[in-house]
This record gives sequence, structure tokens and C-alpha cells, in this order.
Amino acid sequence: MPKKKTAGQELVPVERIEQRILLIRGHKVMLDSHLAELYQVRTFRLNEAVKRNRKRFPEDFMLQLTKEEAENLRSQIAISSYGYGGRRYLPYVFTEQGVAMLSTVLNSERAIAVNIAIMRTFVRLRQILATNKQLAAQLAAMEKKYDQQFKVVFDILKQLMEPPPEPPKRPIGFASPGKK
Repeated sequence: MPKKKTAGQELVPVERIEQRILLIRGHKVMLDSHLAELYQVRTFRLNEAVKRNRKRFPEDFMLQLTKEEAENLRSQIAISSYGYGGRRYLPYVFTEQGVAMLSTVLNSERAIAVNIAIMRTFVRLRQILATNKQLAAQLAAMEKKYDQQFKVVFDILKQLMEPPPEPPKRPIGFASPGKK
């Protein structure tokens, strides 16, 4: 007989959720297909439930990507080149509030449990961001307080706090030996 998961066991690993949170139009969002995957439903079923409850999803809860955003996203996360992942329409993305609202329209035990995990991940990311801001403010205050002899130390600390630069993107596919 399979054991029930306890509160400490993860239904979906936090890292998997974090990898699916994107920054689009200045909002942290999740793609409809990624949410469908986490909820273990088909994307069109998720969007169908949303369309039946459209009043619950104002513009600040759910956005439809522009053609340009979808193209950029497809190149970043390797969505199928046919249409938009086999779709006839542009993908939707959901903000944190939109994800929370999804639990009201997807009424299953898994949807509730996954929503809780996603909400905790959003909160965790906000806490990390706040901690980094506090650390940067404290570092700036210390830098003003101490003289030039510690300048090198402060410069190194600032470099360590910055996110690493993205490696250059390699083209996908095979290049024949004679062509470049």
C-alpha cells in the first residue's frame, strides 16, 4: 500500500517551480503549459477552465503573450517550433495572483497541493530578494563608514552579490563542415 505524503515531503520540487517562474513585462509569471504540467492536466483544459471563469482573471492576474514575446520565449525554453508548442493561439502567463486564483477553478487535490507549493516558492523568492536588498544597503553603509583600505574588500563583495553573466547562446542544430 503506498504511503501518503507528509507535509514535509514535496509534491513538486521547489527548484522545478523556480525554474518555471519567468519575468515578463516586469511581472514574475508562469506559463500556462508549465502550470498544466505541474497540475498534471492538459494545457487546453487549464485554459478552458480559465475561460469559463474569465471574470476571476483580470489583466493583472493573466496576460496573453504577444507574438514577439512568444518567439523570444520559444528560443529561450525550447518550445516546439510548430505553432506555439502545437497551439493555435498565443500562450497565456499567470502572475502570482493568477496562480492563486487557479486553485478556485481547478478543483482537485493535486491542484490545491501544487498551488500551495507554488505560493510558498513565490514567497521564498520575495524573501531572498528582500534579504539581498538589505545586504546591499548594509554594505553601502559600511562602505561609507570605513576608509579606502577596505575599498578592495567592498568591491569584491559587490561582485559576489551580482548575478553571474549569462553564457553566450550557442545556435541549435548541426553546421556542416564547409559552411559557417
